[in-house]
Amino acid sequence: MEWKKCYLDVILVPLGLLVSIAYHLWLWHMVRTQPFSTIIGTNARGRRFWVASIMKDNEKKNILAVQTLRNTIMGATLMATTSILLCCGLAAVISSTYSIKKPLNDVVYGAHGEFMVALKYVTLLVILLFSFLCHSLSIRFINQVNFLINCPPGNESGGIVTAGYVSELLERGFLLNTVGNRLFYAALPLLLWIFGPVLVFLCSVTMVPVLYNLDFVFSGEKRKFGDENGNSHASGADLA
Repeated sequence: MEWKKCYLDVILVPLGLLVSIAYHLWLWHMVRTQPFSTIIGTNARGRRFWVASIMKDNEKKNILAVQTLRNTIMGATLMATTSILLCCGLAAVISSTYSIKKPLNDVVYGAHGEFMVALKYVTLLVILLFSFLCHSLSIRFINQVNFLINCPPGNESGGIVTAGYVSELLERGFLLNTVGNRLFYAALPLLLWIFGPVLVFLCSVTMVPVLYNLDFVFSGEKRKFGDENGNSHASGADLA
């Protein structure tokens, strides 16, 4: 009987996760091949120009650079704090004996035994922990950029701290920040798993068009324009 109750969990939950994973694999492919058709690739190219501009005229723009990076660090810190607070709450729920660990059988479709309930909370806890890790590493890289972007250019820095090197560090920080945010978004369907696998599948499918509208903001004509100029594939190599 218990195995029959698991049918919905075994089918719908992996299917919902596969939908989300397939979308992000396709998004990664588009960023590598046609970066100007995505907001991720376009912003990455803009940040490279921004770093070069700041380091070229550092005496006038050093305060602007510090303030901009500080705002980015504050955003990553907020997400990291939220993730670790949710992890602490989930850890307290898992280790407690309160009735909150036992969902109402009348409203939960699928399995709701002790093992399945523990699996739901542990999976959600692991996702949020990885989100916290990514945001923490993102803060580390952006803090490094905060110092290096104000280094004197040219031979004064030994020719090591270049605009390309600083841009690479900044892109790593933003990449980790993006991964941390996407893991945090993935926690929403898993949170709904507490109330049944049907909500997991519906939420995962609904998030795909929402994320698409956030990741692809340009029209087909602009995508074609970027391909005709031959800049898209070069930018994809820069983002690797």
